Amino acid sequence: MLVGGGGREHAMAEALCRWGAELAALMPNRNPGIERLAAVVRRAAVTDVDAARSLAESWGAELLVVGPEAALAAGVTDEVAALGVRVASPSQMAARVETSKAFMRDLMRRHGVGGPVEWAAFSDPSEARDHLLAVDYPVAVKPAGLTGGKGVKVEGKDFRAGDREAAARLAAEAIASGAGNSARVVIERALEGEEFTLMAFCDGQAVAPMPLVQDHKRAFEGDKGPNTGGMGSYSLADHSLPFLSPEERASAEEILRETVAGLRADGCPFVGVLYGQFMATVDGPRVIEFNARFGDPEAMNVLPLLETNYVDVCAAMADGALKDLDVRFQAKATVCKYVVPRGYGSPGVAAGAALRVDEPAVTRAGARLYYAAVDAEAEGGVLRTTSSRALAVVGVADRLGEAERAAEAALAAVEGEYDVRHDIGTPLLVARRVERMKGLRIKQARRGGA
Repeated sequence: MLVGGGGREHAMAEALCRWGAELAALMPNRNPGIERLAAVVRRAAVTDVDAARSLAESWGAELLVVGPEAALAAGVTDEVAALGVRVASPSQMAARVETSKAFMRDLMRRHGVGGPVEWAAFSDPSEARDHLLAVDYPVAVKPAGLTGGKGVKVEGKDFRAGDREAAARLAAEAIASGAGNSARVVIERALEGEEFTLMAFCDGQAVAPMPLVQDHKRAFEGDKGPNTGGMGSYSLADHSLPFLSPEERASAEEILRETVAGLRADGCPFVGVLYGQFMATVDGPRVIEFNARFGDPEAMNVLPLLETNYVDVCAAMADGALKDLDVRFQAKATVCKYVVPRGYGSPGVAAGAALRVDEPAVTRAGARLYYAAVDAEAEGGVLRTTSSRALAVVGVADRLGEAERAAEAALAAVEGEYDVRHDIGTPLLVARRVERMKGLRIKQARRGGA
């Protein structure tokens, strides 16, 4: 049984069915990709715990996987697990590594996980303001609860550098919004470097890392515009990234292992996919945040490459037997580009636009197609956009350039009005990331020499 109806969940459904699973799906929308794969579909909110329990009972579910964080926060996994169903996604308590940024930072502090990051949490706007006026480093202002990847505001990007009154207003807004049922705000030192994603399958103790991926959150080309849930991502055939050393990758993997060990020690073992959002800094990888599930879009980069039976992986996570499984991925590069409604990431996003997709043309281009937050009309092959991401094309090839060209060719098969970031996975953008890290390391070396 699968919960969720986005691009991430379409990729999960495709991987499950590729290995012979018979699937029931609970989702709020009519995702045509998932509907084709699932034997049974129940339309309901992913937070509808009663609907999830009812579907699991009527379907006779043997194994549950959950895509969206909102379902984890609502306790869907706990409710279904109480029926005796094996669950390959984290409990509500373990999912706090994502659903509460204050819990996540406190967990890391108590167990000595990762390098130091200055942070503090507040529920009083005046105390948050006093703190902001007192610190002398650039800050990131984060609602403590769930915001769908769009709530973080970074000094120098989302508000003018040095404007602490603007930061204080954003902190007050975050507290007042009560995002994710948490009327708190976390204020951290804003990290300088390059972001990257490392995900891993976990069974409460063992950790099986996946290929590294770099997501692109900003809405517009050149990494400009507002934060979004993710406009696309790329991965390389060697499963690393061009601005990271092997030692830095190993450090990030160790941070995931230490986090899983900390959760286990706290009595809430983490079962499922742990997603580490890291910043590569001159002092090594630092954790920006954890997610308690596959990333979206990153799931669409790694799952097509999975060579090990995904059903077996899920069963091993649920049964605590991951150490006995050899988890392997193809040595190929991927580029994912999201088709989104016009204005995505802003309050004026245009929902309800019509899209048509020539699916055979996507395949001929050498790409995969994953439907996301669209509603398919019963007849006519028309898709209607919502206010969120509509669909993704993923190029898969031996080299990054080939994968990027395949994704671009696949976009020609999508008709309608939409926005997309054409620069994702291009040599120019990747080179800028490499040069940025090189520049930061040179600057650090000069400071050290001085």
